[in-house]
Amino acid sequence: MADDLNSVFKSGAEVEISSNDNGFRGAWYAGTIIKSKNTKTNQQLIQVEYKTLMSDESGTKPLRETLNVVQLRPLPPREKRDRDFKFSEEVDAYYNDGWWEGVITGVLPGNRYSVFFRATREQLEFSGSELRLHREWFYGKWVPPLEQEAEATISIELNIRDNSKFIKGATVEVCSDEDGFYGAWFTATILEHLSNGSFKIEYKSLRNDDDTAFLTEVVDTNHIRPCPPKEKIEHFRLFEEVDALYNDGWWVGVVSKVLSRQRYEVFFRGTNEEIVFKQADLRRHLERINGKWLSSSVVCNSIRNSNSR
Repeated sequence: MADDLNSVFKSGAEVEISSNDNGFRGAWYAGTIIKSKNTKTNQQLIQVEYKTLMSDESGTKPLRETLNVVQLRPLPPREKRDRDFKFSEEVDAYYNDGWWEGVITGVLPGNRYSVFFRATREQLEFSGSELRLHREWFYGKWVPPLEQEAEATISIELNIRDNSKFIKGATVEVCSDEDGFYGAWFTATILEHLSNGSFKIEYKSLRNDDDTAFLTEVVDTNHIRPCPPKEKIEHFRLFEEVDALYNDGWWVGVVSKVLSRQRYEVFFRGTNEEIVFKQADLRRHLERINGKWLSSSVVCNSIRNSNSR
């Protein structure tokens, strides 16, 4: 794996970079690798130069940073120019000099689309040329790969048809956009389905300000989902995406080191932290798309199997 990384992230290579700075989290920016080095703890750090972010007010000096290797990825495959996007499809939108993950909430005339961003709770309009299909770089492969989109979408279904209904009393997971909580999912119970389509929920682990009761909130459909299916995972692999149980919620991270006795070091892009977790406090990271639970690792396994035939 280290040799593969060295071949991909070498000096001069063009990459995309995830930033941890406030106002930039959740976006990917184009850049170039300047050099790399290994620390005493065998951590690979890479110096990059951004192509669209500048370090001076005049905008003439490109910003340079030294980052953990898990904050980098190669450039994604290019989209077909005449590609049509569908309602509820996950996309990246080019906005403020970077690519931001969102979901299509409206297909408009003239090859235009409404895109909702969970990070900012904004809904903005984009042309098709400003969008690309959202992909994850996993185990050195793009998921889904450009030439196998249809096959990959079918193969990653977990045989779990999500027929869960958001009814009173149902246990769900809720994501928050507040500072310090963004990117995490918290378990909650539905108290009421409101007439405007939103839900009144009560968290199972978050308390109100005076600690007299569990916190209640009203959330919309973009911030609520059924609880992911429970899976028995024997072990997690290096650079696998996981959810870690931390501060009463599930936070998405990347396994940056596999330790002994079923312990793992997990890197969180949103905070630039690395924390050690035991196996019982981790779960495979799943995304719920079009009523199905999808996993990047299942995609990669299916691609490996098809390539070995």
